[in-house]
Amino acid sequence: MLGIYIHIPFCLRKCPYCAFYSIGFRESLKNDYVKALIRNIRRYRDMRLPCDTVYFGGGTPSLLAPRDVNDIMGAVRESFNLSPSSEVTLEANPSSVTSESLSGYYRAGVNRLSFGVQSLNDNELRALGRLHDARTALNAVDLARSVGFENISCDLMIGTPFQTVESLLESCWQLTSIGIPHISCYMLKIEDGTPYDSEEIRKSVANDDTVCDMYLALCDELRTVGYERYEISNFAKSGLRSRHNMKYWTGEDYLGFGSSAHSLFNGKRFYVPNDLKAYIVAETQPELTEDASPDQLEEYIMLSLRLSDGLSLERVSAFGGNSEAVVKKAVLYADAGFLTLIDNRITLTDKGALVSNSIIFELYSAATGE
Repeated sequence: MLGIYIHIPFCLRKCPYCAFYSIGFRESLKNDYVKALIRNIRRYRDMRLPCDTVYFGGGTPSLLAPRDVNDIMGAVRESFNLSPSSEVTLEANPSSVTSESLSGYYRAGVNRLSFGVQSLNDNELRALGRLHDARTALNAVDLARSVGFENISCDLMIGTPFQTVESLLESCWQLTSIGIPHISCYMLKIEDGTPYDSEEIRKSVANDDTVCDMYLALCDELRTVGYERYEISNFAKSGLRSRHNMKYWTGEDYLGFGSSAHSLFNGKRFYVPNDLKAYIVAETQPELTEDASPDQLEEYIMLSLRLSDGLSLERVSAFGGNSEAVVKKAVLYADAGFLTLIDNRITLTDKGALVSNSIIFELYSAATGE
């Protein structure tokens, strides 16, 4: 079924490492933006497409009032055939939620929260420019559970200023000890033009070898306590993968609404430009073609190798690739411990996940003879 992504590009304060599109929060601007979102969602009401995931991403979606989320979800239900068992996720900053707002989101139909925790070390959080401390993050989780949320994800960052392997594992342990069922772990990347783009920051972050050690230690720790690394950066208890994000990695259709949202629909990739004010005044959201006819083989190899489910050699052949050449190349990586090749399926190891881009490129080149 279809997935729906809704982008909320507002932040109270932009994090110094972030290069994603976002703007400062203003109530009046937010109200106009929500109206524009609803207007664009309703464009699909005559089609009544079946869908089973909705994802509010950002930005900081938890800056929306519960009535905003309720109105948006009303437009989704009016315009799409939303499955009763749908997964509805809202990303939240721990500093911008209250018991009242969380209860309102829950009543509006949100049944999964993704908290941007990033760390449970206060020194690391200050260096990241976050608006919350560790206690605030843990309290936010407690509040969410008290109003009925069970499916909760928390983000951690790897390789941040002053972080060590030990401090990362301590943050991880605090989340697993309170039973968080889904943890996403992202490596810090210093983006050009951000406040983090400085020599001072580069000197304070872990070097590449240490970041690799951090990632491998985290994989080991989470696996030991019952989490599956189902995607390079995502870990979950059994049955609690992010159903929406799985659509991205398995090539299923999804529609994006909002400024900077991306879509894959009817075999075409397209996106909305990063211009919130233009989005608000446009009768329908402008959608620019990113790829009118994506290379199915390339996308399959690139996306499937991110998952623990791995790459099927049969599907490589079905997409016109040379599976025998892929096997020959894969054997070399398997011998070096970067992947496994079992029953015509290739899966990256934790070590291989660290160099996934290189492996993906090599296997695609083998498949196409390039």
